[in-house]
Amino acid sequence: MGSEEVLRELATDLQRIIRATAETVGSGQTSELVDKVTDWLGVPLSQVVVVGRQWESWEHANLQRGVDAYLAERGTGPEWFGLVGGHRGNEELVSMLASARRHGMYELGAVDFATAAIGPDEATEVVQLGLITTKAPDGTRVVIGVRGANPQFGQAMCRVEVLSVARETATVVRDRVEHLMSVHDVFRGQVLAFGTSENRGNELLTFLPRPKLADEDVVLPDGVLDAIERHTVSIASHGERLLAAGQHLKRGLLLHGPPGTGKTHTVRYLMGRLPGSTVIVLTGLAMRYITKAAELARRLQPSLVVLEDVDLIAQDRSHTPMGNPLLFTLLDAMDGVGHDADVTFLLTTNRAEELERALADRPGRVDLAIEIPKPDAEGRLKLLRLYGRGVDLTADLGPVVEQSEGVTASFVKELLRRAALRSIVEDPDRTPVTVGDRELTAALSEMNEAHNALTRSLLGNGSGA
Repeated sequence: MGSEEVLRELATDLQRIIRATAETVGSGQTSELVDKVTDWLGVPLSQVVVVGRQWESWEHANLQRGVDAYLAERGTGPEWFGLVGGHRGNEELVSMLASARRHGMYELGAVDFATAAIGPDEATEVVQLGLITTKAPDGTRVVIGVRGANPQFGQAMCRVEVLSVARETATVVRDRVEHLMSVHDVFRGQVLAFGTSENRGNELLTFLPRPKLADEDVVLPDGVLDAIERHTVSIASHGERLLAAGQHLKRGLLLHGPPGTGKTHTVRYLMGRLPGSTVIVLTGLAMRYITKAAELARRLQPSLVVLEDVDLIAQDRSHTPMGNPLLFTLLDAMDGVGHDADVTFLLTTNRAEELERALADRPGRVDLAIEIPKPDAEGRLKLLRLYGRGVDLTADLGPVVEQSEGVTASFVKELLRRAALRSIVEDPDRTPVTVGDRELTAALSEMNEAHNALTRSLLGNGSGA
């Protein structure tokens, strides 16, 4: 080592000593909180380097899993500590430690915990504000701090902060935590919905139960369900061979038809047929999260992105000369997912004729459009039997099928509900509930009366509109 290098090191060490002395003498006080951190790291607070990363608030459970997995690798026990005092708002941890040293604003205290959803009916405990001492993979001592989102103080993100004596060391730890978050991702294989949620305080991403429907629960014209499954389930099942053959996996499917014909029901069926896929559902105003949904879909593939009533944002630009900004966001999001990604975009609409043509102009956006029509006579008969499975259905269904031409699946479902209700009101003690000719005919007459034209229209029966 040259003399110049030796002098530089001596000068650096002297500066550290001066800063450390100034910290201690200038403040005139000690801090148990700061001492716990600096004693572990072996340097004064002025020499502590911080490397952080933040995520959306709904990633808090994943952050906790990543940190827990890292601590398990290092053999670190759950000895978290926290701090009390001040407003503990949007300050970084190192700033809070500095305030504790200089002004006594914060003291060593208990950890703040919260709960975060990890499934439709399951939650886990997460650190809302806390620190823990551990080591980097090379054995260097570090401190990991976790902060949850705190909208009250303008903190919309959760984050991790790694305190160390060297930036390289802190970066390695931070990156390892992020990698373990991916390995232990709580979203993978789940059914998720964007939007405002009251589910355990999870504000923008909700877990939904995965529907389980048998193929006999889906009443569609012959060949329609087979075509839908070939474009979704079959590609998912044979993805590796398709890629090996030079074929792309990303696909787009549009289900269109009148309201109430079974588009959403078919989507629910597909969710159950793809149990290993992550499903991300966007409806209504939640479609503004399409970019985030596409990012999640890439990350959690195989995945299915469902956009219901997509015409709300993808109306043809000739109807709105200025265009809908969300339409361009949707097109960019669909294009941004690589063709080798096992991602399905599943769109539904009641107004296919009004959709923007650009959705179908490029392969990988919408590759297949399938109409879900109103049921024919055979379909209405199957629907009556399907929705009548929970009752003792003794009625002659032939006349009802003939008198219900032009109705939708939703109409038939409501017809059975009303007939069952009539039976219960007339004979509350009868078990099982029996629906005969009288109940079913009366319910059909009620729904076909002129003053129920609006109800029929809302349920998808255009014949009375």
